[in-house]
Amino acid sequence: MRLVVDLNRCQGYAQCAFLAPEVFAMHGEESLLYDPNPVADGEADGELRGNVTRAVAACPVRAILLELADGPAGDGPGGAS
Repeated sequence: MRLVVDLNRCQGYAQCAFLAPEVFAMHGEESLLYDPNPVADGEADGELRGNVTRAVAACPVRAILLELADGPAGDGPGGAS
């Protein structure tokens, strides 16, 4: 799983940080920090993938692209819906 966030499009709504705090975090009021290659082991992988998928879907400006091993999922720069 690989994440790309269009930081020019991101408006700092922080929905991603609320839904997947292990991957996304706000630094200040408008700056987003994120792990572009989140990895979990075993059972936690399914939970992490679910949290990240929900975070991608919750972004009001579609600034997050999630690439899975079998291709892109979600909206965002260069992504498919």
